[in-house]
Amino acid sequence: MKKYDAATHQSEVNEPMLAYGLQVTDNLFSNLLSSTARQFNLMSDFDILKSTRQGFSKRVLMGLAKKISLTLQEFSNIMHISERTLQRYDDDAIIKTEYAEKAVELARLYTRGEEVFGSMDKFKAWMKTPVHVFRGDTPVSLLDTSIGFDMVFKELGRIEHGIFA
Repeated sequence: MKKYDAATHQSEVNEPMLAYGLQVTDNLFSNLLSSTARQFNLMSDFDILKSTRQGFSKRVLMGLAKKISLTLQEFSNIMHISERTLQRYDDDAIIKTEYAEKAVELARLYTRGEEVFGSMDKFKAWMKTPVHVFRGDTPVSLLDTSIGFDMVFKELGRIEHGIFA
């Protein structure tokens, strides 16, 4: 019978503390949230939390809308802000934190969608196509509520696992 030697097996037992440290977001998510990608590159969840609490500028929000191909009307419906009010903000003006939170959710959704579909263009096309499981509505039309976000995230999970309704 072989005797257990703790020194030999030490690396198998010890877990790196970094694995439990801050999670760093991927570059796609970071790039969706910024028109200047370096600003958000390799942000931890706590960095995003802090930025969300401070709010995003109109420039960042409109950059996100452009990157995910949302019209001003679609974007303002999701954000629950009138198009005219959104247009009145200066580009560098910080918009309320509620809008920053929605922007983070949009970036998370589109990041996940690109992972599932393998292409941002394919995902953006799916988002604007009526889907039977959503009773003929487009997925993007559901994003005005948190329940709608959840429904789209769940459908992405089904698609990823090959379960079609």
